[in-house]
Amino acid sequence: MLAHKDAMATVAVKSIPVARRFYEEVLGLPHVAGDGQGWIAFKAGNTQLFVYQSQFAGTNQATSVTWVLGDDFDAVVEALHKKGVVFEHYDNMPNTRRQGDIHISGDMKVAWFKDPDGNILNIGNG
Repeated sequence: MLAHKDAMATVAVKSIPVARRFYEEVLGLPHVAGDGQGWIAFKAGNTQLFVYQSQFAGTNQATSVTWVLGDDFDAVVEALHKKGVVFEHYDNMPNTRRQGDIHISGDMKVAWFKDPDGNILNIGNG
């Protein structure tokens, strides 16, 4: 039923203007819809990221959004570093080692960081 439909990640934030600055200026996502008050949507590849204002913003302790970057992974990590993004370190993951901010398991490389509300975001090479 839904196998051929795009899914949209949904992230709760405390402040739409603060979130808009982060998702547009730091992550480079273009604004595609929303009134800028209670909700806003950004283009992310072939899908959208839906951000809405909520009193529950930042309460999720798990990954909210993942981007699969392929060969662009290292360049994106470097670009995010230059924009001041601080990466999270999870040293208790089985069969995974950390090289700086990058978690490596076999050929897979991933990195986690948070938005201004503490929502956990993830990038990976595949």
